[in-house]
Parts: sequence; C-alpha cells; structure tokens
Amino acid sequence: MPRDVIVVGAGPVGLMLAGELALGGADVVVCERLAAPVRESRGASITKRAAECLDQRGLLGGLGPTEPADAHFGGVPIDFAPLAEDHYGLRGVPQFRTERVLGEWVAGLGVEIRRGHEVTAFEETGEGVRVRVTGPDGPADETAAYLVGCDGGRSLVRKLAGIDFPGTDGRRGFLTADVTGVETRRRRIGENLPGGSMIMAMDLENGVTRLVVHEAGTAPRDRAALTYTDLADAWHRLTGESLHHAECRWLSCFTDASRSAAAYRRGRVLLAGDAAHVQPPAMAQGLSVGVQDAVNLGWKLAATVRGWAPEGLLDTYDSERRPVGEQLARNARAAIELRLTGEDMDPVREIIGELVRQEGAAEHLAGMLSNLGVRYELGKGEHPLLGLRMPPGRELALADGATARVGDLLRTGHGLLITTDPAHARLAEGLDDRLDVVTGTWSPEGEPALDTVLVRPDGYVAWTSPGTVDTLADTLTRWFGTAQRR
Repeated sequence: MPRDVIVVGAGPVGLMLAGELALGGADVVVCERLAAPVRESRGASITKRAAECLDQRGLLGGLGPTEPADAHFGGVPIDFAPLAEDHYGLRGVPQFRTERVLGEWVAGLGVEIRRGHEVTAFEETGEGVRVRVTGPDGPADETAAYLVGCDGGRSLVRKLAGIDFPGTDGRRGFLTADVTGVETRRRRIGENLPGGSMIMAMDLENGVTRLVVHEAGTAPRDRAALTYTDLADAWHRLTGESLHHAECRWLSCFTDASRSAAAYRRGRVLLAGDAAHVQPPAMAQGLSVGVQDAVNLGWKLAATVRGWAPEGLLDTYDSERRPVGEQLARNARAAIELRLTGEDMDPVREIIGELVRQEGAAEHLAGMLSNLGVRYELGKGEHPLLGLRMPPGRELALADGATARVGDLLRTGHGLLITTDPAHARLAEGLDDRLDVVTGTWSPEGEPALDTVLVRPDGYVAWTSPGTVDTLADTLTRWFGTAQRR
C-alpha cells in the first residue's frame, strides 16, 4: 500500500520530520541504512531556536541536564548577556540523547522506523515516487507520494535527484575525538594558536571530553586510516601537552567544506538537514538548522498529502529555508577564514571584537548564531514580530483567568489564532483540523500590543492586529487553505 511520505535517514532531522508529518496526519515511514542507533555524538549542542522547536513539541525537558552555550563568531567571543532577549543555546546535549528523545516521540505517534533498510534508487512516477529499498530480506520496491532525503552530507537522494551542491571543497583538515582520562584545560569555544592552528576541549557527559585539533597546513585526512595517535601527536606538537594516555571512545575527522543545495525540492523529492547544507561541525549549527528545516517542511508536506494545502504552500519550503542554508554556508566560510588564517587576520579580529560590543552588531550576529534572527516574508506590515518566531515561553492571559504558554499551545502541530476579537475567530470556522483558536491576550513586554496574532504550526508569526496590511481572511487562506464544508 503506498505511503504518503518515505523519509530517508533516522538521524535527528529525519526523526523530527517524521514526527511533524505524523502530527499533521500524514502516513510516514522512516528508512535507515544502519541496523541500530549509534552512540557517537557528532553534535553536542543546539541553538536557541532549535531548543524552542523542541519545546513547542514538549520534547525539551527530555534532553536532560544542559548548560548555556558560549557564543563566538570565528573565535571572537560574543557576550549575549546584555541583549534584551536570551540567545543562549544549550551545551551538553549529545546527539544520541537527542535521537533517543525524538525516537520515543515518533514511536508514540505511531511512526514506523525501519532500521537496516537502505534506499538505493528511486524514480518519479506520474503520481508519486517508486523507491528501491534493500533490507534484511533483500531488495523491494515501495511507493510513496513524496520522498525526503535526510541522509546526510553525502546524500544519495540529492545525487540521484540531480540537485547541484555548490560551495567550497574542504582545504583544511580537523581531527576530533571523544576521550576519557584527561585533565587538560577546557577550551569550550576553541583556542587560536600561532600560524592559524586551533584546539578545542569541552566536557560532554560521564567524564567524556571532546577534543578538536586543526594544525595549520594540514589537509583533509582519510578517516579510514586515522588513529588516535595522529590526534594526540598533533595536540602535543601544538601545546607541549601529552594526551596519549587517554582512552579514545570515538575518533573522526572533518574538513572546512561548506555547501548548500541549489534546490531543496525537485518534483516529489525534497531535502532537509545535511542533505541540503553542510558546514564544518565546529560551527555547531548543522543539526540545529536541520531541525528547523524539518519543522518548516513537516506541516506543509502533511497539508499537501492530506489535500488541504493552498496552492504553492509546499514551494515555500524552498523559498524560506534555502536562503537560510545559503547564509549558513556563507557564515561558515567567513568564520573559518577569520579563525584560521593566522596573524595576518589579527587586525580584522580586533575590529570584529569592537563591533560585537556594539548593540546593533551584537544583535545581528546573535540572531544568526541563535537562529532567532530568521525572518520569513510572511506579509506586509510594521509589527516587529511579523515573520519572526513567536517565543514559546511567552504566556497568554486566557478568558477564564488562567495562563498558558504559547509553546504548550503549539504541541498539537496546529496553527494558532490568538484573539480577543469574535469577528476574527469567526473567520477561522471550519479550519479546526489545522488551526486552534484561543481567546486570550498577549502583549509582550516592550512590544506593541496585539489584539490578534496568527502563528503557523512551525511557530512563526503570519499575521498581527494591529500591524499587518493584508487581511486576516486572505492570510488564513494563504497558509491554511479553505474551510471544510460541514
């Protein structure tokens, strides 16, 4: 029996997308090449906006203990403390823990995760996609209306779809390992060394320390031939400190390659996460931006397969998220050059350091690093929240005198119409399978008052009263289609 969607990859992005699709009423299956979840954690932190996305679905508390993540751009520290809004991300979030929380969530939503099932080929048909999947019982063909590649930077889905992946090849090589039994000084945002070298040491959990080393002039390495001695030798050359005695739990390498897909959708095939954009892991952005891809795409694709999506809704995934991926690739290239060029870059570092102490520049960089600065073109208007995310921690005063967090109200995966105007509420009649109407007031401190606000399922503000030129009726149709006939 055909599925609505086949998701390729059961990493954090694939799992987040599967959950979003299930919340939207889509029939989804996840195919994962590996037979079991891995314990290695390429990602160890998440941005503020990614944390908010998890909060909107009631998942943030399941991540366990965390701590605020220090911020920097290319090694230049940025102090978030003076900013009006909290931009701090979360450190101490091993990727396997994120995957476990997401896996339990999607299982509770009834999503099937097929581990040990590798997608090896596909072709579009007139009404869907025929997918070749090789599992424990051999190859078989399955069909779905749509296929989404969440299968990483070497995405087979992207390659078979013929989607270009422009950007820069890796020129510099980095070594990384998770170890125990070391007492080296912690360098959480990394430490620049003479000549363009860099080292990093940060705590994970259970006494595990993550090490990252870039030795100036080192080209990308062959992961298969890599040994922990290679990293320990480089660390010793750069610091004079021997870490050869450490117990290595995990070893890998990466480069400074930075790319963004030329399209996030081609017909019935879509991309999300590292399949759509890659950048050095030292940027600590890839997993977080991928989660946001999934939250943007999930409700739109679910609306499409369920048949209520207005014309062009699915195309807005590419128009909204691809510029974010392109900016991420640009920022990664800039940050790597700033950090690793060597002493010739010192005057620029000094100027950047001066700039980030200025409120406007600090706000701009903070918004890029936290992803709170992402603004979509959702309509014409003057309200400062229009096109930005609605902070999930903000509270509403409900008509019965109780209070409710915006994030809690978004857990259904529906949109939200928060209003005190009965006429606005009536405009949403018949949309209750995709939009929740809440009678309450919300006037955040320091922001203009709102009589009505329309929030998309991904948490972004699509309409405000006052402050938006377009009518609420037109905006409801644009994002939520036409009402069902009773």
